[in-house]
Amino acid sequence: MKTKKLLMMAMLFFSISLFAQNTDDKKVIKDAEQAKAAFIDANPKIQAYFDDAKAYVIFPNVGKGALIVGAASGNGAVYERGVLVGMANLKQVDIGAQIGGKSYSEIVFLKTDTAVQQFMDDDFSFGSNVSAIAVNQAPPSLNLTYTDGVAVFTLPKEGLMAEVSVGGQKFEFEDFD
Repeated sequence: MKTKKLLMMAMLFFSISLFAQNTDDKKVIKDAEQAKAAFIDANPKIQAYFDDAKAYVIFPNVGKGALIVGAASGNGAVYERGVLVGMANLKQVDIGAQIGGKSYSEIVFLKTDTAVQQFMDDDFSFGSNVSAIAVNQAPPSLNLTYTDGVAVFTLPKEGLMAEVSVGGQKFEFEDFD
C-alpha cells in the first residue's frame, strides 16, 4: 500500500512538473490548437507539413502595426514530433513603405535536426530569405519548399495593412523543465 502511494505521488509530481504552465501559456496552447484546426480547415493539404516536420511552432495571435517602421510580436506553442515541448515568442521589426495594422496566425515548420536545434538554442531568426505563404490564398498544391529546413505559413485574421518592407523575425524558446 505504501509503495502504491509513493508511486502515485511520484506520478503526480512528474505530471505537474512536466506540464507546469502558467495561465497565459495555457491560453496560448488552447489558441494554438484552434489555429492548427483553422489552418487545416483553410487548406487540408497543410496536414502533410505537420506530418513531415520534426518540429513546428504555432503562433496563434501575431499582431503587427506599422507606419514606415513596423513591429510584430506573438507567443506560440512548440511541438516536437507532434508533442508539446515548450513555448516561444516572436519579435519582428521591418522598415519600408508600410502603414496599418493586422493580426494573423503563423506556423513555422522545422524539417531538419539543425533547424530544430538552432530554434531550441535561441539561435534562430530569419529575414527576407524565407518566404511565407498565406494558407487561405495558397495554390491548391501548397507548393512551398523548405529554405534551410524551414517553411512558414500565415493565416490572416483581421486588419488592414499596406506594406512593401524588409525585416526579419527573431524567436526565443522556453522548454518545459
